Amino acid sequence: MIPIYEHKVIVLSSDIDENRHANNLCYLRWMNEAAIAHSNANGWSAQRYLELGLNWFARRHTIEYLIPAQEDDELTVKTWIGDWRNIRSTRKYRFVRKNNQAVIAEAETLWVFVNLATGKPTRIPQIVTDSFAVVNF
Repeated sequence: MIPIYEHKVIVLSSDIDENRHANNLCYLRWMNEAAIAHSNANGWSAQRYLELGLNWFARRHTIEYLIPAQEDDELTVKTWIGDWRNIRSTRKYRFVRKNNQAVIAEAETLWVFVNLATGKPTRIPQIVTDSFAVVNF
């Protein structure tokens, strides 16, 4: 089990917007990539969720931008599970610039577990929650 997953990102020229820093949509993409990689690392691929007929749906994203990310920045997106609550889970993220360890953003996503056949939220099975540690810091 990997409690805190570290996903590496390099800010590309295509990530830079008219304000000369990484666009906010890039942060959402990096969050999603980190969440998927963390889930895979703990044994839960997209295929495994689909075999259960269940999957995660994002309900809310919150991002606090602290320092702009610039082209060629090497970032580590740290992600972990903040809590489990019946049908939902909060996943947290911290974006750290490699060269100086500056925290450039903090974020979280509220995920809801959904039964794909009914489209309705459903209780997160213990087999899923047992695969991830809840980290509080």
